[in-house]
Amino acid sequence: MNGAYLELIRIRFLMMLAYRVNYYSGIIIYAINIGAYYFLWQAIYGDKTVLAGFTVAQMTTYVAVSWMARAFYYNNLDSEIANEIRDGSVAIQFIRPYNYLIVKLMQGLGEGLFRLLLFMVPGMLVVSLLFPVRLPTDPTVWLMYAVMLIFSFLINTQINMLTGLLAFFVENNSGMIRMKRVMVDLFSGVVVPMSFLPGWLETVMKWLPFQAITYLPSSVFTGRTEGVEAFKVLGLQFIWFVLLLLPIEWVWRTARHRLFVQGG
Repeated sequence: MNGAYLELIRIRFLMMLAYRVNYYSGIIIYAINIGAYYFLWQAIYGDKTVLAGFTVAQMTTYVAVSWMARAFYYNNLDSEIANEIRDGSVAIQFIRPYNYLIVKLMQGLGEGLFRLLLFMVPGMLVVSLLFPVRLPTDPTVWLMYAVMLIFSFLINTQINMLTGLLAFFVENNSGMIRMKRVMVDLFSGVVVPMSFLPGWLETVMKWLPFQAITYLPSSVFTGRTEGVEAFKVLGLQFIWFVLLLLPIEWVWRTARHRLFVQGG
């Protein structure tokens, strides 16, 4: 059965290859987004060298790595799950000899690996040539960030799964999905680093999982979080990963007892 799950990764990866031209154009779009934020932050900094604990160089690198990391962890599993619930095809998954949620996780991982190899890595190279991005020279930082990036994918995927599964309880959760995507981009730190938020809001965000998706890993990558603090950040990601398993399992078990099919 483990081999079957791994095969799902390969299948989704190959499926994504059919749309690789879209992702090549996506590199250009992301580079434009990063460029827009780069010049915006240059204007915000003005003559200042440090704002909210970020130097100009750190902010440039933070913006670049945050957007490129998003290319890896982003997926549409929330919409996929919600659509399968609405059209009733999810009912078939209950009688098949595999775990539906693990299947979705493996499919998302296949997509993520495709984005990593054909979007994130070449995109980061392009952006590094266009803007003054300072990449870490310490191999330990790269290794730490690689592990944290995996947790970023897992946590974001868990939030997507939870949002998609709520379609069991509402007739249409498309608005909820759109709201979730805005919240993830805003509160994870892709748009604005958490340290720039008002004090009360930053405190609230520390009790939510969004920071573990982008802000914390990018802080390690840019050198703002080092040594023991970096391992604490990794531990916090692991804690959120474990905690998010609980509501997903509860929603999934509850849904099995009240499944209804919308639209026939």
